[in-house]
Amino acid sequence: MNTIWRENGTVESTGQERGESLWVQKQFRYDNQQAMEQAKRPKLQEDITTDVTVIGAGMAGVLIAHMLQENGFSVVLVDYKEVGSGITKNTTAKISSQHNLIYQKLISNKGQERAWEYAAANQMAIEKFEEIISLKEIDCDFQIQPSYIYTLDNEDKIKQEVEAARKLGITAVLTKETTLPFSVKAAVRFDHQAQFHPLKFLDGLAKSLTVYEHTRITEVRDDGVVITEQGRIKAKSIVIATHYPFINAPGFYFFRMHQDRQYVVALEGEDINKKAHLDGMYLDADPQGYSFRNYKDFLLLGGASHRSGKNNPPDAYAQLEAEAGKWYPNAKVVYTWSNQDCMTPDSIPYIGRYSARTPNIYVATGFNKWGMTSAMVSAMIISDLIAGRKNEFQKVFYPRRLMFSGSKELLKDAAVVTINLLSEHLRITHDKLRDIGPGEAGTVLKDGMKIGVYRDKYDKYYFVTTKCPHLGCSLEWNQNELTWDCPCHGSRFDYRGNLISNPAMRDVFDACQRKRK
Repeated sequence: MNTIWRENGTVESTGQERGESLWVQKQFRYDNQQAMEQAKRPKLQEDITTDVTVIGAGMAGVLIAHMLQENGFSVVLVDYKEVGSGITKNTTAKISSQHNLIYQKLISNKGQERAWEYAAANQMAIEKFEEIISLKEIDCDFQIQPSYIYTLDNEDKIKQEVEAARKLGITAVLTKETTLPFSVKAAVRFDHQAQFHPLKFLDGLAKSLTVYEHTRITEVRDDGVVITEQGRIKAKSIVIATHYPFINAPGFYFFRMHQDRQYVVALEGEDINKKAHLDGMYLDADPQGYSFRNYKDFLLLGGASHRSGKNNPPDAYAQLEAEAGKWYPNAKVVYTWSNQDCMTPDSIPYIGRYSARTPNIYVATGFNKWGMTSAMVSAMIISDLIAGRKNEFQKVFYPRRLMFSGSKELLKDAAVVTINLLSEHLRITHDKLRDIGPGEAGTVLKDGMKIGVYRDKYDKYYFVTTKCPHLGCSLEWNQNELTWDCPCHGSRFDYRGNLISNPAMRDVFDACQRKRK
């Protein structure tokens, strides 16, 4: 019996992102106070036994638990926060098989058979959402909508994507007609895609599941035992659905992914009512372009994408607000938030067995900004694998596949890790605390230790150690969110040092606080 992961930290994460998404607002999530109270779930406080333990109660974890339960398995779902409180609460919630311009790339790099598996799996995922919502009668503002990828400058790449999608059986339409507030060079349209309210969906689906919230895991063993702070869960199978896998070895997912960050504003006002009722969901093929979708009387505008902890824009929200002002001058920003996605070198998620050494542990990660359909695909594949059935789509998502087509991205990721491990020892941005202005952050050398410092507008200082507790990379300051972010693997911490998101599993203020005493 071997322990494959153990965490000895003792501090519970209390960090929160700077902005909260539209989805978490009570007036949009709950019909009444009673519904809000019913959504509260217990913390595990005893030893239990089940067929499957699913770790992580986001979209992927809830769907995996649901589908396994539908297949007759007893399932326990655990989360160290709450259902939908991680990445899922910040999604733009597009349920689409149109994952940017991916199909020409997949055919070229993986071959037509694997490209078909990817397309067919994600098309089926849309149908499964529609089926579950109908059967469970979940009120989650589900709408069938077309989805568009547009370009402002390169019509040829759109034409190539249309041709590739059609080869794979997707009805793709080439058009120049859109309901965007500007002209486009060309766009590819996929019909019968969808959008919804992700947290309303999770609330409806999780009602029938056994869920333990605020349950912090301290150890995962390869004999099926998951140890939490106040109880053990014994299971035949374990599923890691925590966005970023927290078990470093075996698996080594930290070597095969990085995280990207993007920002969203929700707009309302006269212009949105009159000019911004779009006929579908939109995304620019240019990574530095913008995404659009409606929700009720709001327009969700996303953009300013960058690698987490690297090349942080000085003011991403101001950038989005400025662009919105050009198109909708009478609109106002009412909500702002950001999100983070695991990016794989070949743009395909890792779904299947965690590693060859752990046949009873499964993983779903690397969704490449398309978490809704990827979560459903994960549920379909993993539920089949645990049930001992072959899934017709499992090969393309196989976690240990060869990465010839992604070798350049792997080398880039390795270079970022190397540079940032060195910068933890070499890069000091300020000589003295007073050199850091109000509302700014920087690093100083204090008692031989590199310290990250944030100075708020009231001249109060907040200190953290800049060494990420995951694998030791140097944290970088994100002025948009007032957070310390890891450019290697995407862990995030608030300015006080509280952990916001993994793969790190503990806070970053302890070491420097002890040093100062």
